[in-house]
Amino acid sequence: MSNSSSITQFLLLAFADTRELQLLHFWLFLGIYLAALLGNGLIITAITCDHRLHTPMYFFLLNLAVLDLGSISTMVPKSMANSLWDTRAISYWGCAAQVFFFFFSATAEFSLLTVMSYDRYVAICKPLHYGTLLGSRACVHMAAAAWGSGFLNALLHTANTFSLPLCQGNVLDQFFCEIPQILKLSCSESYLREVGLLVVSVCLVFGCFNFIMLSYVRIFRAVLRIPSEQGQHKAFSTCLPHLAVVSLFIGTAVFAYLKPPSISSKVLDLVVAVLYSVVPPAVNPLIYSMRNKELKGAVWKLMTR
Repeated sequence: MSNSSSITQFLLLAFADTRELQLLHFWLFLGIYLAALLGNGLIITAITCDHRLHTPMYFFLLNLAVLDLGSISTMVPKSMANSLWDTRAISYWGCAAQVFFFFFSATAEFSLLTVMSYDRYVAICKPLHYGTLLGSRACVHMAAAAWGSGFLNALLHTANTFSLPLCQGNVLDQFFCEIPQILKLSCSESYLREVGLLVVSVCLVFGCFNFIMLSYVRIFRAVLRIPSEQGQHKAFSTCLPHLAVVSLFIGTAVFAYLKPPSISSKVLDLVVAVLYSVVPPAVNPLIYSMRNKELKGAVWKLMTR
């Protein structure tokens, strides 16, 4: 029996036991990671360098790209290194850092997605008030609130989780440090505090999700009243990518945490974790640039330059 004071490292779930599959996992994650770095890096650089993209919508998109880079960099490099060096170990404080930065990125990102839905609502439903409601100062305050909420939520969950006594070993059934997996190692009823905090966080997420859905119901009503087909297409081209990112982010995370225990298995949990933690930061740049001519033009101009 061990407790949290004697644990110096955790053992993560390996993707494979054979050397060939470990190297396959390394190269696969390396490709995804490089795609995320390239896509988000291009978006950040294009928005920063092109003055035509200095608008609230692209300001929030820039923040989202930065958070995507931070999110995928929290867990993928460590997982790649473990596969390359044929190990499962992560230090105690390294695990705490993963939990903190993952919660920070996830909370701040979803807060930003909520703010972005409000931005689209004002732009389409209240265009005459757009400059007043979403001035530069208001945008900075909303982005700061998203980052601040992510920091506070991550600090609260990390401090609470790693203050629990752990006596069920140090093996985590996940490829990165995930709070539900750490709670399984607890030997005290005090873990219920963290469960309560997770429930509160889930309730806040559903509150934000309902706000996003309500915003889009009003947006689609307004878009369908636009007489010109060109105007409808332009409105949809800025809204649908955001809605796709929200659906991908929420759908995979909700399935990961709320799926019934009867269908749970190590392989399924591993695949779902990859879908909600690794895939979104890599595909978000593609989703946002697919239907956005201004962003595609800025990125193409940047690449050809």
